[in-house]
Amino acid sequence: MYYYFVWVRSNRYHGDSALTYSSTDKLNVGSIVKVELQKQLVPAVIFGLTTKPRFQTKKIEYVYNLNPIPKHLLQAAAWLKVYYPAPIGLLTQQLIPAELSDKVMQGLEKHEYKKLNLSNLPPLTKEQQQVLDQTDQRDTFILHGATGSGKTRVYIEKTMETINSGKSAIIMTPEISLITQLSDSFRSVFGYRVVIIHSQQTPTERQKAWLRCLQAAQPVIVIGPRSALFCPVNNLGLIVMDESHENAYKQEQAPQYQTGRVASYIAGITHSSLILGSATPSITDYYLAEHKNKTVLRLYKLAQKELEPKIKIDVIDKKDHDLFDKSPYLSKALISATKHALSKKEQTLLYLNRRGTARIVLCDNCGWQALCPHCDIPLTYHGDSHLLRCHSCNHQEPVPSSCPVCKHPQIIYKAAGTKAIVEEVQRLFPHTKVARFDTDNLKAERFEQQYSEVKDGNVDIIVGTQLLAKGLDLPKLSTLGIILADTSLYLPDFSAEERTFQLISQVLGRIGRGHVLGQAIIQTYNPDHPVLVDAIEGDYKRFYERELNERKQFMFPPFCYLLKITIRRSSIKSVEKTAKHIKELIEGTSVKARIEGPAPSFHERFQSKYQWQLVIKAKHRDELLKIIKILPANISYDIDPMDLL
Repeated sequence: MYYYFVWVRSNRYHGDSALTYSSTDKLNVGSIVKVELQKQLVPAVIFGLTTKPRFQTKKIEYVYNLNPIPKHLLQAAAWLKVYYPAPIGLLTQQLIPAELSDKVMQGLEKHEYKKLNLSNLPPLTKEQQQVLDQTDQRDTFILHGATGSGKTRVYIEKTMETINSGKSAIIMTPEISLITQLSDSFRSVFGYRVVIIHSQQTPTERQKAWLRCLQAAQPVIVIGPRSALFCPVNNLGLIVMDESHENAYKQEQAPQYQTGRVASYIAGITHSSLILGSATPSITDYYLAEHKNKTVLRLYKLAQKELEPKIKIDVIDKKDHDLFDKSPYLSKALISATKHALSKKEQTLLYLNRRGTARIVLCDNCGWQALCPHCDIPLTYHGDSHLLRCHSCNHQEPVPSSCPVCKHPQIIYKAAGTKAIVEEVQRLFPHTKVARFDTDNLKAERFEQQYSEVKDGNVDIIVGTQLLAKGLDLPKLSTLGIILADTSLYLPDFSAEERTFQLISQVLGRIGRGHVLGQAIIQTYNPDHPVLVDAIEGDYKRFYERELNERKQFMFPPFCYLLKITIRRSSIKSVEKTAKHIKELIEGTSVKARIEGPAPSFHERFQSKYQWQLVIKAKHRDELLKIIKILPANISYDIDPMDLL
């Protein structure tokens, strides 16, 4: 009889230690099995052989006839358990799917891997070749490339080198909406070697993709969001994080990992190269690269040289109402630029990082405002369904015909969202095809489903949120309108200015990419704000140095590590009392950390619970891990948060 340490894949197992099971067969470490847990069969992974324990063990019920999970993923999972503490039942979800059906396993198709072909790609520019020459040694690199400078072309060339050396590659993108464009570029070169995996696939599609990676006899290229990092590829040689600055690379549920840190660990143990590509690298990544003497690769020039890369940018002051006499949302300059683009059969992108029709619904007489009864935040009006909706808990209710307080009939709607912009565009340009892309889209309406239509120019005016702000290369897009550049600028958070700089810079990068001449109209209440000026002028260095000085002054990353502790209770009195108790608990230890708070969270009420938080800052991350160990089970936390909202 053999005895094994087993990690089970189940939400019901909250322990942080492996379970012990037995088998009459000798099994490989990494084998995928089924075991009984609380009278249910659940998938699991063998983590190691052990001696016979003192207690009676259950037997391993089933062993899948599959290759074992690669060793580097088992090491990464063990590291993750310490670095981003979480129950083993949740950690194992990163390693194996919830279900592996016999039908899918037996139906895997075998394909011949064709000879790789780069002949359809444009030749490398001098800058691109210089960048590639600097990546000969396996290391971590920041690829700081201006939008349109051809970072994807560099990724493809580096992937070609990796495949030719007999190793696999993982290419990550922050948004599922960007996968179609990226996979098209890679499939034109690598064909069937490209494996796409993401959460919007059906369970069967995900199983097939995962099994293809596990069972692959030759190197493959995996393309997907952050979860692609845990695909079971053998002989890994390259990891690419495109748009590496994006918040979507932070896992919001346990284990709450930052993809870049996990990727760095995996790259280290597999001796792979890691490329962090971005036109606007994160402050922390850039600082660490400079202080660890890591190579920062730079691409300054436009990859396509047919046109002058500079774009014409006009900044419109929203306070000047004379500039908005034709529309409350679109200035005369933006309307004129859109007309000009339409006359040339070119596309316009209208960017507004707000969903819905109106973000504020209130009574014109007494000032009553429509708030979520569970979260105490403004309900958003959605004109297409004529409903009020909470974007935090998804509470929905009908729009009142009169004020619930004073019965006045005049209900007004303010702070337009993307749906209101679509209505306004259809009023101003009734014979154009308009498409809206945000997280309210139905599956058939999502950008990845409509990508070919948009790319081919069959959509005249595109309206969307930050989903469209990065990574896209649309050949017929010439005109950009930023409806309101201030939406994230004044949020009470240390990351607000960095996020605004990144979003404005990224969305400006959708035009002037060498296909057609570009024009941008930026509407803002604060035209002279330094963050907006830096983004418009493309001066990353000036922004970086100013932001770094502020973070050093107030002790924020990269000058400290952060832990956000959130307390949720059903009453204000209870949440305040518990928050103060947690602070006293931490102060009673010997940890070397600065405790800020407790104070109400930015969203003080959520899903009928009141929320308070503590922010812990420490020079050494181990101090934060000590605090996590003493927290009660009903207290949530986020280590290395991207923001404190």
